[in-house]
Amino acid sequence: MTPLDETDRKILRALAEDATQSAGALGRRFGLSQPAAWRRIKRLEETGVIAGRRVVLDAEALGFGVTVFLGVKLAAKGRVSLEDFERAVTAIPEVQTVQHVLGLYDYRLRVVARDLSDFERVLRRRIMTLPGVGDVEANVILSEERRPGPLG
Repeated sequence: MTPLDETDRKILRALAEDATQSAGALGRRFGLSQPAAWRRIKRLEETGVIAGRRVVLDAEALGFGVTVFLGVKLAAKGRVSLEDFERAVTAIPEVQTVQHVLGLYDYRLRVVARDLSDFERVLRRRIMTLPGVGDVEANVILSEERRPGPLG
């Protein structure tokens, strides 16, 4: 585990809010020179604390107004491998995340659709036809608040 000081944590919080900030801007904000801020960011990347930088797309602005979490329980774990299911489900473009979980369901999927009719089509024609799918539970997201998580 990489030891983090308070300046590292401040830089991580700032990058979690907006990953496009330059080392110079972060340095000015936290009382560091541009090279010192760059070295800290580089060390955090090299040690795996920063695993990557992503662009967050607004699904609704792109025409996907419905987001659903699906719990999926596989019906026949012995006949269908987890890898077969995972390979098939990740090929569906509307499935944004696939999480293998412990509990009532085997997988939790985050699915986007244009509307409820479109979601029903994706569910019936794509997800329910996947190898090994048994029980499915859908939870439609009504609202979502994004908050940064704790920084060790």
